[in-house]
Parts: sequence; C-alpha cells; structure tokens
Amino acid sequence: MRFLGVGDTNDLAAMYWGLARRGHDVRVFVRDPAYRDVFAGMLTTTDDWQQELGWLRAAGQDGILLFEGATDGETQDALRREGFNVIGGSAFGDRLEGDREFGQAALRAAGMRTAASHVFRDYAAAVDFVRQHPARYVLKLNGANALRTRNFVGSMDDGLDVIALLQHYQRAQNAAPDAADADFVLMEHLQGVEVGVGAYFNGEVFLAPACIDFEHKRFFPGDLGELTGEMGTIVSYRHSRRLFDTVLAPLTAALRDGGYCGYINVNLIANEAGLWPLEFTSRFGYPGFAICEALHLQPWDEIFGTLLGKQELTFGTRDGFAAGVVLTVPPFPYSYGYEALSKGLPICLRPGLSQADASALHFAEVALEGGQLVTSGQSGYLGVATGCGPTPSSANAEALRVAQAVAVPNLRYRRDIGDRLEGGEWARLQRLGWLGSAGPQTA
Repeated sequence: MRFLGVGDTNDLAAMYWGLARRGHDVRVFVRDPAYRDVFAGMLTTTDDWQQELGWLRAAGQDGILLFEGATDGETQDALRREGFNVIGGSAFGDRLEGDREFGQAALRAAGMRTAASHVFRDYAAAVDFVRQHPARYVLKLNGANALRTRNFVGSMDDGLDVIALLQHYQRAQNAAPDAADADFVLMEHLQGVEVGVGAYFNGEVFLAPACIDFEHKRFFPGDLGELTGEMGTIVSYRHSRRLFDTVLAPLTAALRDGGYCGYINVNLIANEAGLWPLEFTSRFGYPGFAICEALHLQPWDEIFGTLLGKQELTFGTRDGFAAGVVLTVPPFPYSYGYEALSKGLPICLRPGLSQADASALHFAEVALEGGQLVTSGQSGYLGVATGCGPTPSSANAEALRVAQAVAVPNLRYRRDIGDRLEGGEWARLQRLGWLGSAGPQTA
C-alpha cells in the first residue's frame, strides 16, 4: 500500500514508521520547517505533498492520505470529491474542534446539556464580564493550533486569578502590535470526573468498539504545573457503551453530512448533575493513537482498510487497559532554549530490550544521525512509552518499565498515570452509571 502523510509537525511519525516497517511505501510532508528533522534518516519526506498525488492515485484503492491536524478539512473534502481515500477529518470537523462555541452548539443539537460558555475577542470585555459575574472559570483559546499552555483553569471562586491573567494577556498584546487578535472562551468550571469517549467514523457510521480515556494534562505528578496537552493517559476499549450511545452516536447524522472520516473524541466531565461535554478532538489524538495501538489486535493498515472499505464495522481489541507515559526533555512544554538545552542529545536504549518492549516505545521528536538516535524537532517531546494490563496501575507499571529502558540526559515523565482513576474516579463513574458493572480489576 501507499501512504501519504500530511501535517504540520510529523505527529504521526511513529505510525508512519510502523507502516514502513510492515513493507508499505510511505511519504510524509511536514509543513513547519522547525519539525522537518523529525524522523530524519528514518522516513521518506517530500517538500510538496501535492506533487505526490499522482504517485498516490496510481495505487488505486491501496493509496491512502493521512491528515494529522484539524486545519486542513477543506482540502480533505476536496480530495475526497476527486476520488482519493482520505483519513483525518473534514471542514466540519475542523470547526467542531477549533470553534469551541460551534462545537458546544453541535452537542446541544445532539441532545446534550452544556456548561455555560462565553466567547470573547477582547480581553477587557472578558475582564468586565468576570467582575460582573464573579465565579470560577476555565479559559480556553479557540483554534485547533492554539497553545495549550496558554489555557488556564481558574482556582478562585471570585475569578480574581482569571482577571489577573486576562489583564496580563492584554498587556502582552498591547506590547506587540502585530499580535494576533484575542479569540477565546470562558467556560463555567465544573467539578467531577474527566473522561473522554472516542471512536472511528467511516463517513457513514462509527466503527466498534469505542474507547474511553482518562488524560493527565498537567506537567507534574499530582496535577501540578503547566497544561501540556497530555503527559499520559489511560485507555480502554471496554465499558464505553453508555458514553458512546449518549455522546457520539447522536452525532452520526451531523458527521455524515459533514463528510467526516477519521477518529473523533469528546472530552467530558461527569458528576451527579449529569454529563457535560468540554471539547472535541477532531483528528488523531497525540499520544492517543499510540496508546490505543497497544490494545489493537490488528495493525493500522488493516484498521484503515476497514475504515475505508465500509463493509466491516468492527476491529479487534484487547481486554483491559493501556497506559501511555509521555517522555520529554527540557524545555518542554515550551520551545524556548531547546537548541541550547537538549536538541541533538543522544538517545540510548538499555541492553536486553525485547522486540515487544521496543514496539511499545513510540518516538516523536527524534532523528537518526550516523546510526545514533538523537533528539530533534522543536520542543523536547521525545515520545510515549506504553503498557497494557488488567488494571490502570498494572498498565502504568508496564509503561514505566518500558520507559526505564530509555537513557537520555534530563529525561522527565510522570509516574502517577492512572492513580486517581483507581483512587476513586472509576468507582464514582460506576456509581453514576456511566460504566459497566465490572471494575477495573476485571476489565
């Protein structure tokens, strides 16, 4: 088969690498120059993905375009109209993720209640709003490529910390005349269990099974520090039926009409008052794709064939849980100073690493130079170590064992992935009726 990957930062590099090692012909386009050394010496890249379309079309049904992000939806729609096999999203999917209020409206149209959310394009107006309506708020930037580290979860009941941050952002914008216009939402803060539900949509219906996930977004153990996007996650393909039926299944008609084809996920808060959707991920999740892969019984090429063939509506998955532990080096989650601190560092693997353990290492910002694996890219996101087990803690223990095989200066990762799940969150979700009767110990 032939695969053409298109994205900004080569986020699916580990997936492409796996496809290439299975004998498929893979070419990758990386839009951002700062990431064009990701998997250098390991993958075949192209400077112009559109020039590769003839090569891809010559493969017929065995040619697949993979789009990584949630910003190329219109292009994907056009390519599908031209007869190409495209997996990633659509223009409708881009808007679900990038325009938060649009996404919330789509969820309301599908029958869900949503938390109060207010759209702003002016920091001063947002400050006035919080002063008039003091409460705890979550600030989230609009745009699929918005920096996650600039989002903020307020902790003060009167909103004073949110006001202070908004004023800081206003001063920074005033000091940079070419700064982008403000575009963000303030959402009512919700207490409860954070859980996601995701599945693959084939353009007409969802494939089964769906998965549930529990992200750990803060940089430090104990959920302290920056919002990084994701420092680790617990995933299971079991126990998802009611969440899927409540959240994703009602979106089927809208996704079909919107030309969507690919993975889609909704992040939620569950509490005694109900289920509250927070945001869409209308694309492959990072590092979600690698963590899900640990539970797949089939390789990606076969799953993609199922997705595009529209004949089979299921794919094989393992029982239990998968854990992903994100491996980073300084200055992650920022890019400032990476050249001086960590770029080009040698990455060594300890002797005795089994083939299975090597497969559980999904590298990201790395390159191969003279036979030596080194850090590359822009931010120090080294990759993710995965592990499986009958419980979240056993899966995390496996992921940590794999992570310990990696030796690189100043390697950092969290060791507590899944702790809060077994510390009460799973039981709470069970009491609320969102999971099956089986506990995490039986999966």
